Amino acid sequence: MIESRAIISDGQGNYELKTVQVGQPKAGEVLVKLMASGICHTDWDSIQNWNKNFIVGHEGAGVVEAVGDNVSKVAVGDKVILNWAIPCGECFQCGEGNLHICENNSPVCGCGLEGHAHAEASTENSAPIERSFHLGTMSEYTIIKQAAVVKIDQDIPFASASIVGCGVMTGWGSVVNAAKLEAGASAAIIGCGGVGLNVIQAAKLSGAAKIIAVDISEERIEQAKKFGATHGIIAQADDKDFIKVREQVKALTSGRGADYAFECTAIPALGSAPLALVRNAGTAVQVSGIEQRIDFDCELFEWDKTYINPLYGMCNPDRDFPRLLNLYANGQLKLDELVTKTYTLETLAEGFDDLLNGRIAKGVVLLNQEG
Repeated sequence: MIESRAIISDGQGNYELKTVQVGQPKAGEVLVKLMASGICHTDWDSIQNWNKNFIVGHEGAGVVEAVGDNVSKVAVGDKVILNWAIPCGECFQCGEGNLHICENNSPVCGCGLEGHAHAEASTENSAPIERSFHLGTMSEYTIIKQAAVVKIDQDIPFASASIVGCGVMTGWGSVVNAAKLEAGASAAIIGCGGVGLNVIQAAKLSGAAKIIAVDISEERIEQAKKFGATHGIIAQADDKDFIKVREQVKALTSGRGADYAFECTAIPALGSAPLALVRNAGTAVQVSGIEQRIDFDCELFEWDKTYINPLYGMCNPDRDFPRLLNLYANGQLKLDELVTKTYTLETLAEGFDDLLNGRIAKGVVLLNQEG
C-alpha cells in the first residue's frame, strides 16, 4: 500500500486534507502518480451536493507508476492525461461511437463504482473510499482503468496537460465535434471563463470569421480577444432576456444573428440565451452542463433553430487528446496561458475562492512537486 495525501469531501459542503492508502493495480488497471489537478466548478458543486465521502478532482495529469496484468496502452514511466468519461468499448453507445456516454462506465449516466477501477484501490481507515468520477485527481496517487489514460508524447507542463481532460475538451469539442462549426461562420460565446475561452480558441481554429465574446466583465472580454475573439459585448445585469445583447449581435451579423451561439456560464437563467443570439436555422449550444429545470419561450426556437446539449464535447479521448496536444505543440492552442494560478493541496481553499469570484481562467493544484 502507498500512503497518499488527498482532498476528501463529505459531499455536504466540507472537505479536508487527509492521508489515504492506495493499493496496487489489478488486471487492466494503472497506478498513476499525479502531478497536477485542475480546479473545476464541478469539483465545487460535488463538494456541496454529492452527500457522500469521496476523493475530490476529475482533471489530472501524471506519470504511470505501476500497471496491472493485461495493460498494453501505457507502460511505467509514461506521462498521461486522465479522462473521466471512461469507455468500455462494448456497449451500445460505444458501438455507436459515443464513447463519452458509455452505458457501463459513464459516471454521469447513473452507474455505480462497480465496473471501474476496484473500489478498495483507495481506503481511509481500511474502508474503501470512492473517487470523483472514478479518478480522484486531488490525491498524490490513484488507480484507474487503462481506458482512462491517454499517453502524452509532447513536451508540455503537467499543469497545462491536466486541464485538457475536462475544461479544454468540453469547450473545444463542443465546437468541433458537436456543433461542427463551419469556416467563415459567425459565433457568439456567452461567458469567457475557462470553458468559454476554449470555445473561442476552437472557433478560431475552425475558421470562424466573427467570434463575438459576451461577458459582464470588461477584463474577461479583453482576455477573450487574446484567445481569438474578434468582437466583445459587455452584458448588463438588468438585460435578463439578452434583448440588448441580441441587438448588438445582430448589428455585427448583417441583422440576422450569429450562425452559432455557445452558453458557457452554467447559470440556469442563461440556459436559453444562445437561442436568442442565433439566426433562423442557426445552432445554439449549451456547453456548461446546466442540470436544473428551466423554462423556455418556444418563440426562441423559431424558425428552424437547433438547440443541443453535448456532454464533455462528445469526447473520444484516444482521438481528441492527441489532436489537442498536437495543436498545442504547433503553437495553435493556448494551454499554458489558460493556467492563471497554481496551488497546493494545502491552499486549495484559495483556489476555490479565486474560481468562484472569477479571478482566474483556470487554477491548477500541483502535486508531488519537489522543493
